[in-house]
Amino acid sequence: MPELPEVETVRRGLIPAMEGRRILSARTNRPDLRFAFPERMAERLTGTQVERLDRRAKYLLVRLGSGETLLMHLGMSGRFSILAEDMARQPGDFVYAPPANPAHDHVVLDLEGGVRVTYNDPRRFGFMTLFDTGEEAANPYLAQLGPEPDSNLFSGPHLAAALKGRRSPIKTALLDQRVVAGLGNIYVCEALWRARISPKRQAYTIAGERAERLAVAVRNVIAEAIDAGGSTLRDYAGADGALGYFQHRFDAYGREGEACRGSSGNEGCGAPIIRLVQQGRSTFYCPACQR
Repeated sequence: MPELPEVETVRRGLIPAMEGRRILSARTNRPDLRFAFPERMAERLTGTQVERLDRRAKYLLVRLGSGETLLMHLGMSGRFSILAEDMARQPGDFVYAPPANPAHDHVVLDLEGGVRVTYNDPRRFGFMTLFDTGEEAANPYLAQLGPEPDSNLFSGPHLAAALKGRRSPIKTALLDQRVVAGLGNIYVCEALWRARISPKRQAYTIAGERAERLAVAVRNVIAEAIDAGGSTLRDYAGADGALGYFQHRFDAYGREGEACRGSSGNEGCGAPIIRLVQQGRSTFYCPACQR
């Protein structure tokens, strides 16, 4: 599932295509994705202007001139494509994904300037909903989210306070979006490796210098992944069709049996990376370095 860096990459790709443009027509090609579309969604989108594209955790937030916000989640395989008369394909040092199968084009937005934005989702685990922009604090998807990793609210002391008394493994605790917003399995594994913290360590023991070290690792790995355009494992592609390449920098995730190597400011010990399963998800770590 796309995590914060992938969603942020999509947001940045959609900005030149959508911000400041009026939606001339909206079309839904089915009544639902993971959940049913909001009542009269196409009608409510048509004719309104896109004022701004935001992101909160793994959600895209399209701020509309109508006073509503379109909240979108990519699910497992959701992606956007852009066709535009006045926009060249965005350049970058990327390999481009193959075109999406149009049989899975579920939402189509035609905007001013000859721009078409299409949401394609073969597995249909994504979803969209509309809510009044002023009611964000009461929105069930957003209300309980923790701070963003790059915000001033996220720090070592915040982590220590959020984890106090928790006897679950730190790997599991970091996947709780109330602790920090937007983290998923990949980047938790990477951050724990950088911080030299075992994924099996009980969360309540993360305090003081250890919490500071982990907060810095989370912040850095997310920033580097955004700069790399996210990670592509299967379905993910940016809005311009570009595949992310942070997966080529993985220090732990997916490296079962490979040697722990020096990277990201750490000295590798050469011990093999091992895999274990925590709450149904694969965890990759170095048992020699991570304590």
